[in-house]
Amino acid sequence: MYAIGIDVGGTFTDLVAIGPDRRVVFAKAPSTPQDQSLGVMAGLDELARRLGLARGDLLARTGRLVHGTTVATNALLERKGATVALLTTEGHRDVLEMREGLKGDRYDLRSPPPEPLVPRQRRFGVRERLGPDGAVRVPLDTASLDAAIEAVRRAGATSVAVCYLHAYRNPAHEIATVERLRRALPDVYVSRSSDVWPQIKEYERVSTTVVNAYVGPAVEHYLGNLERRLAAAGFAGSLFIVLSHGGMAPVEEASRLAAGTVLSGPAGGISGCRRCAELIGIADLVPFDMGGTSTDISLIVDGQAMLTADAGLAGQRIALRSLDIASIAAGGGSIAAVDAGGTLHVGPASAGSQPGPACYGNGGTAATVTDANVVLGYLDPHAFMGGARRLDAAAAAAAVDGIAETLGVSREQAAAGIHRVVNLAMADGIRLMTLRRGVDPRRFAVLSFGGAAGLHAADVARELEIPRVVVPVAASVLSAWGMLASDLRYEVGRTSIAASGRTSAAAVRDVFADLEHQATARMRGWFDGPVRLERSAEMRYGEQIFEIDVDLDGLDLASPTLVEALEERFHRRHEALYTYASPDQEVVFVNARVAAVGSVPAIAVEAAAMASETDAVPHGRRRVYLEGWAEVPVYRFDALAPGDRIVGPALIEAETTTVRIGRADTLRVDARGWLDIAVGLEG
Repeated sequence: MYAIGIDVGGTFTDLVAIGPDRRVVFAKAPSTPQDQSLGVMAGLDELARRLGLARGDLLARTGRLVHGTTVATNALLERKGATVALLTTEGHRDVLEMREGLKGDRYDLRSPPPEPLVPRQRRFGVRERLGPDGAVRVPLDTASLDAAIEAVRRAGATSVAVCYLHAYRNPAHEIATVERLRRALPDVYVSRSSDVWPQIKEYERVSTTVVNAYVGPAVEHYLGNLERRLAAAGFAGSLFIVLSHGGMAPVEEASRLAAGTVLSGPAGGISGCRRCAELIGIADLVPFDMGGTSTDISLIVDGQAMLTADAGLAGQRIALRSLDIASIAAGGGSIAAVDAGGTLHVGPASAGSQPGPACYGNGGTAATVTDANVVLGYLDPHAFMGGARRLDAAAAAAAVDGIAETLGVSREQAAAGIHRVVNLAMADGIRLMTLRRGVDPRRFAVLSFGGAAGLHAADVARELEIPRVVVPVAASVLSAWGMLASDLRYEVGRTSIAASGRTSAAAVRDVFADLEHQATARMRGWFDGPVRLERSAEMRYGEQIFEIDVDLDGLDLASPTLVEALEERFHRRHEALYTYASPDQEVVFVNARVAAVGSVPAIAVEAAAMASETDAVPHGRRRVYLEGWAEVPVYRFDALAPGDRIVGPALIEAETTTVRIGRADTLRVDARGWLDIAVGLEG
């Protein structure tokens, strides 16, 4: 059976199929923001054509389809989600607005806080109260609840978030509220905090539940449409959705936990990078994914991706665990502009897929990064998308001329400026993930992927003195490829606040045993293959107001010294993060967490026997701008063989991406046919 990965980006929808013969075939189709499933089906048509099959035949022979979607992301960024009402404990409806008493930048006195997704007139208090131990202090008042439900009806809400005080300890009032809501308003999407994120911290729980309610209807509607389209086209296999933590889940789980899909697309890329790290034997990588609208940057450390519980998007807090990804508004479609002071900026505005860069010929007139690359000669207008789509070089030149005229420089200098500015922005993104966290980027290698990354990766690495860039064969569709390397994952957590000196090994074991049973039972409902469990805890020193995530894998839960071992893990993790530990301070165990992981077969990548190193033969030459016009050799990616060597400057062209190396760079082709670039000091 085939396995197909699908990643919907801002400009293109990428598809990868791996068949019974392990051959990897990929395709691209323009994204369709108005209904992403249209672009998905068009991409499946193209993928089937490349495999020599009818679309129905391909889908009938597909056992697993893994999909990354930006529906939730776009709903948040564009403020186009559901009309949400919030039901909360009487007297606490302003938690969403008070946040934690802090701004994103506490030293910025002028910027207002982000506008809440639920305005005050759609936030309704219900008479009930639980204590911090989960005991009922005030029973749920049905008259108060019925009045709130009627207010929800009058407000015209299409989705309701239910979040009562201390419901993470006892969900009874929330469950009763949801039952009554569904009887009164059966067509309304309902999200309850004890189901979405049953943990301590009131603002985080309210915000995450509201985000889930805000994006849930759109995600549910889209996935339902996609399922119906696929079924009508002949697909009878399993459809999985990639979640923000890098695992995948069935459609019903992604619809329930819609807030967990906000980083769905980028998460697939990180899964692919983890597999790449295994294949090339590099434990420390900087995944560098440059697409049409943004660049996503993360870290692979010791072969593992970094997870965080501090994520957010568009000013909204989402406490669900996700991969730690920095998204920079810098992509091929990023628009260049000159401000009133004469300074050149690139982004954050993007031309997207419609109308796209000026060179696409769809009516766009603003100068973009892609237009600059055409003017500089880095992109061949006749070879874009394998020649299937011709670029309009005259339109690109006209767009860049507008920037050049404003700056008072030549067309080539303006284009080179756009290229340089976007490179600096992306280098700053890597600094954010490394230097600001006390990590030296020079010990990492850059893994370049995404359709636009190849033209910029070596220059960005050079800016940071990173000595190595790796470009996989499937670089332009690595997120879709990586989705096929994603395991199924279901995470559960429980707040269990206890100082280590006042808890016992038996109590800790009981908490994890309950969570393991819950996680395994849910996973077995989806998957009958091998399942492993990952354990972690969120812990802090007694006087701290924040917790850190502590990996507990390999810890012997049966040990009589379990509590002491937990403390030791915490001290080591704290020292690794902040350079010090305080063994004499009290340690507090706050949240226990278990992930059940259903392991899917690893993507096989064949490696050839390495030949002796030889100079590759170019298939042509092209005039490009390198602080002046010069003729440089151009190589075909698919014609390169293991052992081939290329000394820069040079261009390497594939159907869906182009790689540029500088004067001091040396490229070698490894046993998998991937490009391994030694980065020099000169561009």
